[in-house]
Amino acid sequence: MPASGVTAAAIAARLSAIGLPARVEEHTRFTTVEAEVPETLSAGSWREVLDVVAEADRFGLLATSLNGRTLWAAVRKTVPTTGDVGGPGYQR
Repeated sequence: MPASGVTAAAIAARLSAIGLPARVEEHTRFTTVEAEVPETLSAGSWREVLDVVAEADRFGLLATSLNGRTLWAAVRKTVPTTGDVGGPGYQR
């Protein structure tokens, strides 16, 4: 599993321990974690949640009147340090 997957899995496990079951998805350049956030989440739990998602490269909260609140975090996958990193025509 790539390092981003390990970090994302750790974030998901910590969110689940707080009471926010999370799902992890692999993408081309990053691994994401998403969890539904109930309206009744306490202030103390919010502090814990923010400590957890601070481990990610980016995070946010998507809130809509239709779907409630979804917390998301994204962890970048590492870029290869050797080889044809930029592809054909890539200029340094």
